[in-house]
Amino acid sequence: MADSIELYLKQLLELSTREYILIQRGDLAVKFNCVPSQINYVLSTRFTPEKGFLVESRRGGGGYIRIIKIKGFKSRDLSVIIKDLRDKELSKEQAADIIYSLYQEKIITRREAKIMEGAVEMVDSLSSQLPSGKGKEVNKELLLTMLEAILKDK
Repeated sequence: MADSIELYLKQLLELSTREYILIQRGDLAVKFNCVPSQINYVLSTRFTPEKGFLVESRRGGGGYIRIIKIKGFKSRDLSVIIKDLRDKELSKEQAADIIYSLYQEKIITRREAKIMEGAVEMVDSLSSQLPSGKGKEVNKELLLTMLEAILKDK
């Protein structure tokens, strides 16, 4: 179900003449014969900044959800990502999402993406040997170091 909703929303974005789409949670829930919380789940897990999306929500009778596709990362945007990462933990999945988005936007090459993914995988496989929660910290520091190296090269 979540995959179908995600695919539908991404198709709407592709067909849109704007950089965003407006949807109503209730209408989408009816279309997919699901509860609105299922829509919330898809939006919060599949349309994140790490994956190249912003989601704005306006509640109420005339409320809507705006899904914005972030296009064309630039070095400046990479600096913003680096700054944002400093203040949070980073799971393996979040790191993979960031790497994938950077590859999709052609900020990094396929080879660079594969190297970065391999490093994140290695940290994940070793995280059981680290104190609790340290795997996310190491993931963050590793990704930050790699992104800073890319930024210096741009």
